[in-house]
Amino acid sequence: MPAKTGNFFTRRWSCEGGYREFLIIAVPLILATGMWSVQQFVDRMFLTWYSPAAVAASMPAGMLNFTVVCIFLGIVTYVDTFVAQYYGAQRHEMIGPAVWQGVYIALAGGLVLIAVAPFSRQIFELIGHEAAILAHEVVYFRILCLGSFPALATAALSAFYAGRGKTWTLMWVNILGTAVNVVLDYCLIFGRWGFPEWGIKGAAVATVLSGCFTFLLLLLLIANGTYRKRYCTLKWRVNQALLGRILRFGLPNGVNFLVDIAGFTGFILIMGSLGTTSLAATNIAFNINTVAFMPMLGCAIAVSVMVGQYLGRDRPDIAARSTYSGFHVTFVYMAAIALLYVLAPSIFILPFAANADPESFEAIQALVVVLLRFVAVYSLFDTMNLIFAAAVKGAGDTHYVMRMMVVLSLAGLIAPTYVAIVLLHKGLFTGWYIASAYVIALGLAFLFRFLGGKWKSMRVIEPSTPFSL
Repeated sequence: MPAKTGNFFTRRWSCEGGYREFLIIAVPLILATGMWSVQQFVDRMFLTWYSPAAVAASMPAGMLNFTVVCIFLGIVTYVDTFVAQYYGAQRHEMIGPAVWQGVYIALAGGLVLIAVAPFSRQIFELIGHEAAILAHEVVYFRILCLGSFPALATAALSAFYAGRGKTWTLMWVNILGTAVNVVLDYCLIFGRWGFPEWGIKGAAVATVLSGCFTFLLLLLLIANGTYRKRYCTLKWRVNQALLGRILRFGLPNGVNFLVDIAGFTGFILIMGSLGTTSLAATNIAFNINTVAFMPMLGCAIAVSVMVGQYLGRDRPDIAARSTYSGFHVTFVYMAAIALLYVLAPSIFILPFAANADPESFEAIQALVVVLLRFVAVYSLFDTMNLIFAAAVKGAGDTHYVMRMMVVLSLAGLIAPTYVAIVLLHKGLFTGWYIASAYVIALGLAFLFRFLGGKWKSMRVIEPSTPFSL
């Protein structure tokens, strides 16, 4: 048996769509997406040190902002799939124009968020959180809305590297962006080194400024002369036909993002009715989970890229193998993290407790320890959710993913949580049982869709003559 296992691993390591190829693409993406989770983690950690009200406000306000952003982010990030399939089909001249259509969608999203910003107070007054938390939520949400364009445009430009599987550049850009964010966070939250002490306002400003830095750096990189010639990276005018295809396949992906994030945002807002302690514990548990989730997202992007490239080459068999390679690696990783959630939760809680008030944090910490057990269970199924959904989306099966997400989010998460918490006055753990069941159902739904095989015949790029540039 050990010999057979060793032979399987050896063959799977070096073949097309195998572990080695997956890791070459995935590792930089894991580190790049991990940098985003580091930013969020440090942001929440500093705010925990600053005040319990600030950290309690940051999660719902940040998620509500992301809820508005994510429909545009879902469309923009789907440019990865277009780039991957064009790259696999050797149609390099379409890659630059596809990226620029993503930038224009990002611009539209940024303008929508600017229009939403003036209504920040009215939005949070409707939610009805405590006055101290509401004031922080309004400030944080408004600033993030005003500065949404750079983050969206960064996602569009990132598709140029991610879709071609050239992900090391993205890793270094994201590391630099994270460094900028962490330094500005420290300076602007606490008022260090001559900067003003802005608290949660400083955290939001640091996020926006680091987004501007990353966008400008990527823009400079893709203007490289070699890229301009081979991939037409400065063919920036609107291509209506190409834009239409991106919207056709990307909009369901955006709705998928919207419904997924809206579901968890709604969950957190409902849990906020249980009080500051329960809300803070929920926020911290989700933020700890983000440390593990974001690298998994990097794995999912890698699977989607590999599926797109191999379908562009008309090799659905290798696309399927790539998916399983990604799932094996991701599941082993997540199982190890889940074990730590159960056996050593203090490792993850310690940074939040470091400079927090011991008396006020004691009750929060006791709840977080229990919530991490929920996270440990549903994270294993979240692996199936991310990887198999990424595979079918990499082919173009975005409408199914959207429909399943809408049905399960409304009927499996929001409605049951509202009934249990608001109408039946159940406690914190009941809400988390519901959230765990929701993630498990998603994972199984996308696994069965992948096994059905319909995705193998799908493509997002046009089959005939390229569009005129």
